[in-house]
Amino acid sequence: MALTFYWYPKCGTCRKAKKWLEEHNIEFQDIHIVEHPPAKEELKDLYEKSGLELKKFFNTSGQRYRELGLKDKVKTASEEELLDLLASDGMLIKRPLTTDGTKVTVGFKEEEFNQQWL
Repeated sequence: MALTFYWYPKCGTCRKAKKWLEEHNIEFQDIHIVEHPPAKEELKDLYEKSGLELKKFFNTSGQRYRELGLKDKVKTASEEELLDLLASDGMLIKRPLTTDGTKVTVGFKEEEFNQQWL
């Protein structure tokens, strides 16, 4: 089954991850995370499958994150509020977001991609 690869083409980390997938001949469907962000239900599913804290799904170095002053809000908001925020703006989601429907990686670390996707 092909991976689903949510990415932002202007993001250097996303381009590195895409290049890694291509170099390893891994089939994937790339989805522009800003034009087609994952829906709240999908984000919840990815979050639950990832085993990560929900705050790890936020692009904390992004401009939108800072503009909205989310640093403190993320600490106190409910899971529902956090999922609503993530679903409202693809720029808030840490990228790339990669899944095969069972496993999920957030961001790109070559070592993690080697473990999960090879």
